[in-house]
Amino acid sequence: MTTEALAGLGLDEPGAELALLRRIVDTLTTGLDLRGIVQGVAAVITEATSSDVCFVHLLDDERGCLVLAGATPPFDAHAGRIELAVGEGVAGWVAAHRVPAVVADKFNDDRYTYLRELRGEEFRTLVSVPMLSGPGHLVGVLNAHAREVRQFSDQDLATLQGIANLMAGAVDNAWLHRRLGRREQAREQFAERLIAAQETERRRLAGEVHDGISQRIVGLSYHLTAAAEAIEADPAFATEQVAAARGLAAAALEETRITIAGLRPSVLDDLGLAAGLDSLARAVPGIEVEADLEDCRLADHIETALYRIAQEALQNVVKHAQADRVRLTLAARPDGVVLEVADDGRGFDDTARDGGSESYGLVGMTERADLIGARLRIESKVGDGTTIRVLVGTDDPPRARLGWEPSGPGGHPPEGRQEGAASSMAGS
Repeated sequence: MTTEALAGLGLDEPGAELALLRRIVDTLTTGLDLRGIVQGVAAVITEATSSDVCFVHLLDDERGCLVLAGATPPFDAHAGRIELAVGEGVAGWVAAHRVPAVVADKFNDDRYTYLRELRGEEFRTLVSVPMLSGPGHLVGVLNAHAREVRQFSDQDLATLQGIANLMAGAVDNAWLHRRLGRREQAREQFAERLIAAQETERRRLAGEVHDGISQRIVGLSYHLTAAAEAIEADPAFATEQVAAARGLAAAALEETRITIAGLRPSVLDDLGLAAGLDSLARAVPGIEVEADLEDCRLADHIETALYRIAQEALQNVVKHAQADRVRLTLAARPDGVVLEVADDGRGFDDTARDGGSESYGLVGMTERADLIGARLRIESKVGDGTTIRVLVGTDDPPRARLGWEPSGPGGHPPEGRQEGAASSMAGS
C-alpha cells in the first residue's frame, strides 16, 4: 500500500491513517456478504468522522432508485424498505451529480427530504458522498449525520470519500458473487422445470395425437376401405365414404397444424415477432386488446422467448387479472427493444407474491428473460392493474446490487415506497 493511497483517506497522522485502513480492510475482507460489509462500513464511518449515524444507500439501477442497504443501529432494521429516487433528497442529488454535498443545517436546504422512519428531525447536519468504483460509475451514496449543527472538515470529507470509494469496489465484488450464485441457482431451477415441462408437453402431445389425429386417421382408413369394397357394387355409397374420408383428412390436417403451431409458432418464422404478437392479441378471448407493435427483428431464440413471455402474460391476464382491457406493446428504443403487457385488472401486491399459479407464471417469465440477458420488471398495485415490461438491451444486464432478494429469478423486489414521501417515507 503506497503513501499516496493512504493519503486518500484524509487523515493527518500516519498512525491514525493505518489504524483506520486496518479497520476498513478487516470490514471489507470478512467475506462476500453484502449486508455484513455495509453494516461494518457504517460503523467505521460513524467512528472515523465522529458522526452520530450513517446511512448507506445503494443504487438499484434497474429501478432507478437508491435503496437503504444498511445503517447505524437501530436504523438498520429499515434496510431494504426505504427508497429514494435518483435526484430526490440530498442523497438523490449526490447520486444524480456524482459529487459530495455538505449540509450544515438540512432543514434550510431545499434538497432535503424528510424521512420519518429514520427520525430525520433528530439530526441537523449531514455530509453525503457518492460511492464510485470507477470514473463516473456510481454504486451508491453514503450519508453521515450529526445531531447538532457542526462543520464537517475537509479532512472528514476526504475520509468519508475515501471509505466510500473503497467500499464501492467491495460492493461490486459482493454483488457479482451474489448475482452469479443467484443466476446459477436460477439456471438449475429452470433446467428442472424445463425437463418437467418437456415431459408434460410430450404427454400432452401424445394424448392429442392419440385422441385426435390418430382417431381421425383410423376413421379415414375405415371409410376408404368401405369405399374400395363398394366401388363396383354400390358407387353411391362409395362416393359417400370418400366424402367422409376427405372430411376426416381435412380435420386431421387442421389438428396437425394446430399441434405444430403450439410447438413452434410458424408466424415467427414467416412474418416475425410483431406479427406473432398480433396473432396472440387477436386470439385473447373476452378482453379488449390494444396492440402497438413495431417490426423489430431479433435473433430467433430471443423472438421465441419474448413471444412466450407475452403468451404467458396474456394467459395470466385472462386467468387472474379480471381485466377489461390490455395493452400489448413492442417498441425499439436506443437502448434496446421493449415488450410491455399492461392490463387494467385487479392487480396484486408485488412485494408479497405467493406461491400460486400466478406467481409461478411470473417466475417462469423472469427465468426466460434472464436466460436471454433481458431485464424484466413487474409493476402492480392492488386495484390498479399490472404491467410487465421486458427490455432486451444492447448493454450489459442490470446490476441489482442489494443484499436482500431483489427482483430477479425467483426473488421478490424490496418493499415499494410508502404512500406520501413527506409523511410516511423516511428521509435523507
